[in-house]
Amino acid sequence: MANQKYEAFLKVVETGSFKEAARELGYTQAGMSYLVNSLEKELDTTLLVRDYGGVRPTAEGADLAPLVQDVCNAERRLHARAADLRHLEGGNVRVATFTSTAIQWLPGIAKEFGRLHPSVELDLACIDDQAELEEAVWRGDYDVGFAVLPVKRNLRTVHLARDPLLVAVAPDHPLAGAPFFPASALSTEPYIRLESGASSEMDEVFRANGAEPRVRFSIVSDYAVMSLASAGLGFSVLPSLILKDAPFPLAALPPEVPVDREIALCLRPGDEASAAARAFVEVAQAWVGEERVKGAPPTR
Repeated sequence: MANQKYEAFLKVVETGSFKEAARELGYTQAGMSYLVNSLEKELDTTLLVRDYGGVRPTAEGADLAPLVQDVCNAERRLHARAADLRHLEGGNVRVATFTSTAIQWLPGIAKEFGRLHPSVELDLACIDDQAELEEAVWRGDYDVGFAVLPVKRNLRTVHLARDPLLVAVAPDHPLAGAPFFPASALSTEPYIRLESGASSEMDEVFRANGAEPRVRFSIVSDYAVMSLASAGLGFSVLPSLILKDAPFPLAALPPEVPVDREIALCLRPGDEASAAARAFVEVAQAWVGEERVKGAPPTR
């Protein structure tokens, strides 16, 4: 980045620490302090409060941070466009994803992308809250995002696959070998709810089956939910992709009325996507399509 002061300031705000920001960006702590101090002098305002508890933005710093981020995003788009003109001989693509696609899809997609476009770097981030992910793609913090349709932001979407939502129970559950999980059981048995940006997706299973969940636990972590279900403390509803190669013994079966979700890639609207971002979309579509042909679970 041409203006390292901006990048340094944003990283300190993100981490709340000069030491951690310096480590992530590859500077010394003194060098990081120098860059931020230089930006404060340039803008003639104090951007950060420094105390023993860490670092936090001042009111002025919090107000200016989004504008600084906009400048950084514009600079990235400038470099991406320059890479376009060099026919994908450089540049990078920033990709936001969520846990299950990050685990099950991204390694294969990234490997294939690297094989086809070895000079283009991939920057990856996991954001499980879809509203936050959409906002980050809309702002331009990321070039491409994996999302569940429909998206609320005005983003361009590219279909990837449909993913069944399944009921996960302990292997010794009385219904573990049944062809489906009855709608009546969705209302009467204890439910372990995944409390995250994906909650509304799971709620659709109950709406489609005319059931009202009897929530016993609400937990943010996918793996904590699976662990509790595996221990026989209730059932959960999870996407098929996250259940693939689950680290806990579980039985997964469809609800009585099947429900799935559509996974897509989202980008800013219009023709703003760089050649590198477009290439990532093409690789992702092809890779997911091949996985489906091989019989792998279609998503998350």
